[in-house]
Amino acid sequence: MQRWVVVAVLSALSVVAHANEPLPGDIVRDLNGLQSQLADQPRDEVNSDVLNRIIGHARSQSSRLAGGNRADQWASALYHQLAASALVRQGDYVAAADELASARQRPSVPSSQILRWLHDEASLRRAASQRTEAIALYEQWLTQSQGNPRYDESAWRLIRLLAEEERWDDAIEWLSPLLQKGGLTDAQQALTTAVLRSVGQNDEALGWLVDGLTAQSEPDAWRQAAGLAQQMGQASVAAGVWEMAWQLGKFSTTEDLLTLIRLHLAGGTPARAGEHLEASTQEGMLEHDEETLRLLAGAWQQARHVEKALNAWRALAESTQKPEDWRQYGQLAYRWGQDDQAEEAFINAVDLGDDQSKEWLTYFK
Repeated sequence: MQRWVVVAVLSALSVVAHANEPLPGDIVRDLNGLQSQLADQPRDEVNSDVLNRIIGHARSQSSRLAGGNRADQWASALYHQLAASALVRQGDYVAAADELASARQRPSVPSSQILRWLHDEASLRRAASQRTEAIALYEQWLTQSQGNPRYDESAWRLIRLLAEEERWDDAIEWLSPLLQKGGLTDAQQALTTAVLRSVGQNDEALGWLVDGLTAQSEPDAWRQAAGLAQQMGQASVAAGVWEMAWQLGKFSTTEDLLTLIRLHLAGGTPARAGEHLEASTQEGMLEHDEETLRLLAGAWQQARHVEKALNAWRALAESTQKPEDWRQYGQLAYRWGQDDQAEEAFINAVDLGDDQSKEWLTYFK
């Protein structure tokens, strides 16, 4: 941020020094000399003595010339800008912003230059965490700068500042025109979602999240979209988002896989959950344990795949030897007209001490 601000504040000085009111030769030479001294300072080092001399001289000159004619006023403004550049190099963003504010107030400064300094001051206030001041300056600049190449970038900065201040209604006003242009980055997508959700536009937030997902999107973007869909009760959307992320390799852990399976179960696609369970146990990603077997039995039962469901329930009951699992297997088999399997299951449950299954066995006499 510091390097960017330095470039921004320095960028116009050599150009504007001759662009407005004609300046005396000695003033031009002095301004260019100070700028050269500043430019000669290494970017990664701070020579406080040199910078302090530049700042002191620039401030002295700006003060001396402040009450003169239009050329003097213009020179005074340029000295303020030069002092701001040196102060940025010292990391004093607040003082640098104050210098640009003083430069903007000189009566001979053209409106185009005022706007440039207004934007630079906003950036400095932002760098100094003076959010309230930065917001006001960005709003002022944006209001007067439609069509400027930096408009969209600055608008996004303003929206982020407003979001940090939790001024959601103001943020949505600046955000809405930008959304019509499309082409949001991941960071802009996340900011858009935060603003939309905070003003209660959850459907729109989910739409922007899902529509903005690409193969290049970070895993967190996929998680955020699936999480918001879950919170809104749209389990099928959450399952679809998670499935796509899984296929793209965004998620790869066992916990991610189990989340995918549970989302399919909740989202009305249990057969897909069953397929993932079968594949992952064959590949060794999931253990062939009670949890996996129970998920598999529930998935195929929910999918009403008779053969697979009954086989899964049998495997679960054989593994756990719990009477309630044998009874559940028997009840499901009986419901689906598989009497032989049902009777066998109830007999096993009774042998394990399940009194309820004794009543079920009476149907087979």
